[in-house]
Amino acid sequence: MRILVVIRQVLDAEESIKVKEGTIDLVGSKLVVDTMDEYGVEEALRLRESSVDVEVVALAVGPARNEEALRTVLAMGADRAILVEIVEALDAIALSSVVADVARIEKADLIFCGGQQADWDSHALGAATAERLGWVQSTWTNSLTLNGEEVTGRHDVDEGSESFVLSLPAVITTQQGLNEPRYPTLPNIIRAKKKEMRRESIASFGATPRLKVLSTEVQARRRLHTMIDGKDANVAATQLISLLRHEARLI
Repeated sequence: MRILVVIRQVLDAEESIKVKEGTIDLVGSKLVVDTMDEYGVEEALRLRESSVDVEVVALAVGPARNEEALRTVLAMGADRAILVEIVEALDAIALSSVVADVARIEKADLIFCGGQQADWDSHALGAATAERLGWVQSTWTNSLTLNGEEVTGRHDVDEGSESFVLSLPAVITTQQGLNEPRYPTLPNIIRAKKKEMRRESIASFGATPRLKVLSTEVQARRRLHTMIDGKDANVAATQLISLLRHEARLI
């Protein structure tokens, strides 16, 4: 079987956001594979290692710099990678069209993608891809087992969690708790340089953005610089709760 793992290259969580001329400026910033997507990569690798005949293909749709993210995934253990290069950013719905087309071309049986994209803060990609393909899907998956032509597992729902059984082909969106992604080892980093990295042009797929970003601004909160005396734990806790409720308005 073939598993297609969709990844995105995003700003590292420790980096500060910079805005230049109304858009996010990523020049000089550290970019990494979206953490949510790493869980999908790891789960695909675990399925392959469970004595199942599996090929893991990583897909990124974005600028040429996404090659670095794909090389990281290849070093984690993916078999090969596909980079669909774009100049103008695609929204989740337009991107789902590309993912669906690649899945058809690759004859994928299972698609993994992150439950929520860090740069968009969107949950739409997995659902939109499943809709285009007419496949079943599981969102916010935290446990998964492959049994022949079916996958069983558990996922989060509003009421808590529930068990499911899905017949392949299927789309699975991943999240923290599903597994613990591995780190690339030095030998695998070296091997990754020799693995297949196929490049495609977005023109081959005909996807066009549905959403146009007019401007971008960074929300910044004013620091209160309030110090809490911790000598009396009860008083300190009461003061902290008051600040969170009345000043930060978080509770």
